[in-house]
Amino acid sequence: MLKEASGIKKIILRCGRTDLRKGIDGLKSIVSLHYGLDPMEEGTLFLFCGTRADRFKGLL
Repeated sequence: MLKEASGIKKIILRCGRTDLRKGIDGLKSIVSLHYGLDPMEEGTLFLFCGTRADRFKGLL
């Protein structure tokens, strides 16, 4: 993961609870529908918080 993190230019964090059971396609739809952003944008990391405070899911 650290090797891939060298090309990250932007980090976008979704505040609030997100159902992390959605999978990659569900998280991509959240990015495109709610934020109007391209989830496949190069160099952007999207982070989602789960119900538990110690769990995150990222879309790179």
